[in-house]
Amino acid sequence: MKLRDRSPIQAQGYEIAYPAFSVVIPAYNKENMICFTLNSLRDYLDRTNCEYEIIVVNDASSDGTGDLLRSQLDVKVIEHQRHLGYGAAVKTGISQAKYPLIVTTDADGTYPNEKIPQLVSLMLQADMVATARVGMKDSKFRQISNSCLTYIAEWLTMSSIPDLNSCLRVFRKDVVEQFLNTIPDTGSFNTTTALAMLSNNYVVHYEPIYYHYKVKKGEINPIQDALEFMQLIIYIGIYFAPLRFLLPIASVLFGGFILTLIQDIISHQSLRQFTLLLFFSSMQLGIFAFLADMISKTNKVKQ
Repeated sequence: MKLRDRSPIQAQGYEIAYPAFSVVIPAYNKENMICFTLNSLRDYLDRTNCEYEIIVVNDASSDGTGDLLRSQLDVKVIEHQRHLGYGAAVKTGISQAKYPLIVTTDADGTYPNEKIPQLVSLMLQADMVATARVGMKDSKFRQISNSCLTYIAEWLTMSSIPDLNSCLRVFRKDVVEQFLNTIPDTGSFNTTTALAMLSNNYVVHYEPIYYHYKVKKGEINPIQDALEFMQLIIYIGIYFAPLRFLLPIASVLFGGFILTLIQDIISHQSLRQFTLLLFFSSMQLGIFAFLADMISKTNKVKQ
């Protein structure tokens, strides 16, 4: 396991109760909730002995989010000129953060931000503390797809992952910065960040929280969700565990080749094009899996 220096950060000659941290909030068309979220967040954090900053990245909102943020004098506001995506907004916030610990949460105020000091304190024993949502209400399709994705992610990383997509989490800036070039700019930022750290043997702790947000009907797009789901599975498999992901597929193709070869010998007494296609496909995929695994191991973060 890779462990960092767990000692609290010193400030002005005395030891504070929690390490200093930067709160990064991506915002896109959140004018209805952003002020409530920021006011409640400041209220929670000011009650504790925390040294912190709040960074909000306005991802080219088309509503009044930008105007509301510019009125927040004690918040560092960063503006994207065009809509780049959730992951890109978080990356921008990370790059501008001045503290070694990064807290991410959403702009809707749906997460229990009062738990942030507790989550930060748990960083004494981890490289990332992610929340695991309890009581979440979601569409049946997303429940099934998330369960499938979690099962695949756990199989690829050989780790237990209670929640892949939770936005409320704390991580070490210097660790995550090493993966930013490989993490997508989309909403899969949280998923791929967790997998990158687990694949590189960093310590990830999951803390359960109650979460009652229910996805609105208009937010569900089965076709788009299915395409994003398949794309994410392929990306995760090939990048983080190519051998475990691709070798079983190559083995199935090779098994099909053996069966059709036997059938060709017994029934046709000649090799069909389909049999040759199965053979060369299985060989090429197997070779690609080993090469990808070698490249993946070469690119592993060295400590």
